[in-house]
Amino acid sequence: MQHAGGAPPPPPHAPGQPPHDWAQGIEPEGTARLRPNAPPAGPPAPGTPPYQPGPPPGAGPAQLPAHPPTPQGQGAHHPATQQPPGQGWHGPAPQHASARPPSRDTTGHVALPPGGPVPMPQAPEGTGATTLAVLLIGPAGAGKTTVARYWAQHRRVPTAHISLDDVREWVCSGFADPQSGWNDHSEAQYRLARRTCGFAARNFLANGISCILDDAVFPDRPVVGLGGWKRHVGPGLLPVVLLPGLDVVLERNAERSGNRRLSDEEVAGIHGRMAGWYGSGLPIIDNSQYDVPTTARLLDDVLARTLASPPNW
Repeated sequence: MQHAGGAPPPPPHAPGQPPHDWAQGIEPEGTARLRPNAPPAGPPAPGTPPYQPGPPPGAGPAQLPAHPPTPQGQGAHHPATQQPPGQGWHGPAPQHASARPPSRDTTGHVALPPGGPVPMPQAPEGTGATTLAVLLIGPAGAGKTTVARYWAQHRRVPTAHISLDDVREWVCSGFADPQSGWNDHSEAQYRLARRTCGFAARNFLANGISCILDDAVFPDRPVVGLGGWKRHVGPGLLPVVLLPGLDVVLERNAERSGNRRLSDEEVAGIHGRMAGWYGSGLPIIDNSQYDVPTTARLLDDVLARTLASPPNW
């Protein structure tokens, strides 16, 4: 096999010795600088002291002068000592910071929710500075979404509001419209939305942000009952029922539009089934005669009493 230009291939160099430029018959540039006791290449610069070879190998470390000689016509200047670059590296040595391996419980600077359920918070004086997970229950037209948003906006600590109906409507194509009735398709989307809300609530709580959710939870239907919320959030979830009179619910439902508006028969049926929460032990607020700020204040009072004596649900 012939090398480039018809010349024979270069012989392999011995380990520890620099390679030679066999085509030119000279050492590569910079190789002489690496050999011990090699004189500097080229004529010395003006004012440079004559070359003095160092000690032979094995003679021990050389004694360096305290300071290098000062060139004529210049003041005393001591440049910083530079370490020779490593082989193959043509710049300053990289500085590797001792970084700790990333935790599996964080994404960037945002903590991920723990694997376990949300525990019951400690009983404070009021709820103004407490991190809470609240579930506001009520029939269509009870005002639970409006009250939940108002309560979240007026707390002294960060608080998020998650409405299950809003999360359900994230599905644009193929949305299971409640007007079409309850079937396997709408049940599957409800379960998915509830699980998404539960994870979002735990994610907020893991980062010190309270959360209030609202949903039409039925006391007599396990599929859309309280057990699913308990499974996805945990025993620290505080349920409160918002249940005004039927005439108020029908009036508020008439003001709705789109798929949020139900027929009067559906509203009356849902309201009658929500009456099953009486006797359940859950706190119930009849907001038939209250505006939104008053209802939100009553909700805060109810939550303060619930923290002092948690319900068994």
